[in-house]
Amino acid sequence: MTENPLSQFDCSQEKLISLVGNALSGVDDGELFVEYSESESLLFDNGKLKTGSYDTRQGFGLRAVSGETAGYAHAGDLSEAALKRAADTVRTVTHGHGGTYADAPLRTNKTLYPSTNPLAEPGFEAKVKLLEKIDAYLRDADDAVRQVSVSLAGSWQAVNILRADGHVAKDVRPLVRLNVSVVVGKGDRQETGSHGLGGRHMFADILDEGTWKNCADEALRQAKVNLEAIPAPAGTFDVVLGAGWPGVMLHEAVGHGLEGDFNRKGTSAFAGLMGEQVAAKGVTVVDDGTIGGRRGSLTIDDEGTPTQYTTLIEDGVLVGYMQDRQNARLMGMADTGNGRRQSYSHIPMPRMTNTYMLGGDKEPDEIIASVKDGIYAVSFGGGQVDITSGKYVFGCTEAYRIENGKIGAPLKGAMMIGNGPADMKRVSMLGNDMALDTGVGMCGKQGQGVPVGVGQPTTRIDGITIGGTEA
Repeated sequence: MTENPLSQFDCSQEKLISLVGNALSGVDDGELFVEYSESESLLFDNGKLKTGSYDTRQGFGLRAVSGETAGYAHAGDLSEAALKRAADTVRTVTHGHGGTYADAPLRTNKTLYPSTNPLAEPGFEAKVKLLEKIDAYLRDADDAVRQVSVSLAGSWQAVNILRADGHVAKDVRPLVRLNVSVVVGKGDRQETGSHGLGGRHMFADILDEGTWKNCADEALRQAKVNLEAIPAPAGTFDVVLGAGWPGVMLHEAVGHGLEGDFNRKGTSAFAGLMGEQVAAKGVTVVDDGTIGGRRGSLTIDDEGTPTQYTTLIEDGVLVGYMQDRQNARLMGMADTGNGRRQSYSHIPMPRMTNTYMLGGDKEPDEIIASVKDGIYAVSFGGGQVDITSGKYVFGCTEAYRIENGKIGAPLKGAMMIGNGPADMKRVSMLGNDMALDTGVGMCGKQGQGVPVGVGQPTTRIDGITIGGTEA
């Protein structure tokens, strides 16, 4: 285990600086990204430990950028010979300059999480016993419980980023997650509920008895609600989205469209709309990578830039995009510290950190009471989004009918169908209860997955299409 993977090369740092400087001479940008990581995962399913894994990896990625072109080479061998071969590869990038940077705001590099490795404590046996305890707790809690699945995952990643000028940026990143899934049944009918939590901290923060019991109780509650759910109606309804995790819809249907590369290439529904009204007044959306301990937070991004609080939509007006260094330069904008990659074997690109909508001034009960006939969506599962058009489809894992301002029967099979940019203009009420998710978000883009956070207040959106299962 090392917090300084750059030191694992078989040559001096001075030699590395010379090699990287020569490899990146004459190009617009680039870096050497060096990583050492450890990860562990356990799955306790149906009364026994199903899988347990532990993995370590280390390696480097060398990138040279010229205009819109990037040369990238990576290897798991931290040696001078491997780096020289990578340098020969990235030198094939055409030399020349493309684009300029706008002035970047002054930022400080504040450490947002501990550097301690969470995998060390508790040990493997203690973790397995805890999973057994959660399984037994849920089976004892209700006779309707038919199956329990509990997973525990953690990782510890140390990165060094060496730039051509010799500057070295460092970060050490812990990440933990607990997830509980419960199947309950009544006769021939079975339904599932799940809940999870995590963040960039130690296992002790999620494995104390009160915390894991709350997680298990929430999974069981959702499963029992779904067991009583009736088929969802189909049609157009006013929809109230709950606070917190429902922000995943904002992340997918709107957030991706605000990433710099999609807008530079003109493939986002928000391309060319800077300064225009793209959402209802009162709607403000931000991306904030600086929240201590959050799953999507980073002290620095994967290009060595400190993350920041970036306002994307302000009072309904598009005011910013999320940028990495390459797209910021080509668009003449400031880098926002959103350059992220899955690992050393992946090239960085503009990605979200913690993306959320700011709260309004309405009480959540007031928003529910304002809806005569609608849907209250509390939690979402899978979905699909077209970044270019903004069209989306999302399945609700917990939803209720609203009738005459009151929450009614739970619904099964509700699908929200709409267009992210268009629906942002239909936001009519915002609650004063803005909340972030509990730390379970994972975002995929171009084959890469990175941890993220989402959030929003209770939100009313008028005239959303619901695909239901009601006969």
